[in-house]
Amino acid sequence: MIRTRVGYAGGTTPAPTYKQMGDHTECLQIDYDPTQITFDEITRHFWNSHNSNRGNYKGRQYLSIFLFHENYQKEVLEKFKQETQDTNAQLIGTEIAPIVHFTLAEERHQKYYLKRYSSATQKLREHFPTEESFTDSTLVARLNSFVKGYGTLATLKEEILVWDREDAAKLISLVNGLKR
Repeated sequence: MIRTRVGYAGGTTPAPTYKQMGDHTECLQIDYDPTQITFDEITRHFWNSHNSNRGNYKGRQYLSIFLFHENYQKEVLEKFKQETQDTNAQLIGTEIAPIVHFTLAEERHQKYYLKRYSSATQKLREHFPTEESFTDSTLVARLNSFVKGYGTLATLKEEILVWDREDAAKLISLVNGLKR
């Protein structure tokens, strides 16, 4: 995973916002390196860890939807959805649809869990001073995931070493200096 961003997609309402989403759904956009993880692997992980029937949500805002960019992705999504449905003997409510447009959500929604740790966010802002660099940072995305309970700092430090970045040592030092 290179970066994650949250936003609105799947609808036709122009210029959606959190307060006026229209017919869009809150979405997570994932940019990934296909030499490190394939779309098939991402899809398999999604279907193995996602329950579209949990929460009993109604309406479009929290709709379970997977948006694809090309026909190959649609085929993979439908195949894994059917396999998951057959295995669990339960109808899966996740929609599969083409992505038409993605609107980036407001700043306060980006890296939401990490921003709960103001001292960590402040230190990261020294390294990623603009909202765009903060939101688009692989490190910040990984740390947001970590504070939500996914992964370990040890694993993150190992990943940083293979990111092919000149400032890897500086990033590890930054991670070591963060406190939750």
